[in-house]
Amino acid sequence: MASQTKPEVNAPPLLDLTIDNITPNAIRINSQSPNARLTYLMARLVTHLHDFARETRLSTDEWMAAITFLIGCGQISNDVRNEFILLSDVLGLSLLVDNINHPTPPNCTEGSVLGPFHTHDAPVLQNGSSMTADPEGEPMLALCTVKDSSGKPIPGVKVDIWETDSSGHYDVQHEGRDEPSERCIMITDDEGRFWFQGLKPVSYPIPHDGPVGKLLLMLKRHCWRPAHVHFMFDKDGWDHLITALYLRGDPYETSDAVFGVKKSLVVDLDKVDKETAEKHGVKEGTWLLKHDFVLSTKEQTEKLRDQLATEALQNLGLNLKLVDHLPVPDLD
Repeated sequence: MASQTKPEVNAPPLLDLTIDNITPNAIRINSQSPNARLTYLMARLVTHLHDFARETRLSTDEWMAAITFLIGCGQISNDVRNEFILLSDVLGLSLLVDNINHPTPPNCTEGSVLGPFHTHDAPVLQNGSSMTADPEGEPMLALCTVKDSSGKPIPGVKVDIWETDSSGHYDVQHEGRDEPSERCIMITDDEGRFWFQGLKPVSYPIPHDGPVGKLLLMLKRHCWRPAHVHFMFDKDGWDHLITALYLRGDPYETSDAVFGVKKSLVVDLDKVDKETAEKHGVKEGTWLLKHDFVLSTKEQTEKLRDQLATEALQNLGLNLKLVDHLPVPDLD
């Protein structure tokens, strides 16, 4: 076996490490990258992890249980199920990160969690098409618009839509899935409109047969999500919006397992009248979802994000500056 060339060591020496000095030593040796943002992230991550261990006097058994838990999350994850996204969701981290990165300017639609069941194989359908093949669900017609904060329609927006079937399962949760169902992509017309036929959404449990489900059980938390439909909006020059609409009165409206519900996203359903039924080719009395989505420009969102970041850093007393909208230590 050929001998390996040993790299030259220019790292700071790590000697006589203790409970008190391990943190600054770890930060020092992690601070050799030319990437200031990476250096800052690692410094804060190490600081908070070490402080957590010291504050809780973390036991070896507890730490090994945590490692085993994370290994289990990786082992159960696959192309259609991501246990780590689910973990981020139930800890409230997904919503927190989205709120930080996509703050909502006045009059604009708020975001919500992506969830673990978005796919990239949804078919592009014409407005008015049905995105469901489930004969058991209650039919619903959705009539929606997409506008800017001044009320001007936005044409040509790519709208990704997905929901569960009537049994509370996404298509990817069914064995033998050979094509997408209860999901589609639509493009807004010249008046910013899109409309489709789907199902009245139902409450459903998040996957709870894995490590995250066991954690919720230990915490005496339920695993249910209120009835909702997911939406994702994408167009150059506009902030990328991931959101959902939740049905008012759902039993889990105020205790969503993944913290996705916001008051502005809770909606009421109506019933399709005769005129609307004839216009859209559905039965009179079909459930009707009507909603006006409002997008912010990328510039609007970035300006607000920078403003909120600057205020938050000042309140924390941190000497940082923003580079590409992200804080790094201000060493000037």
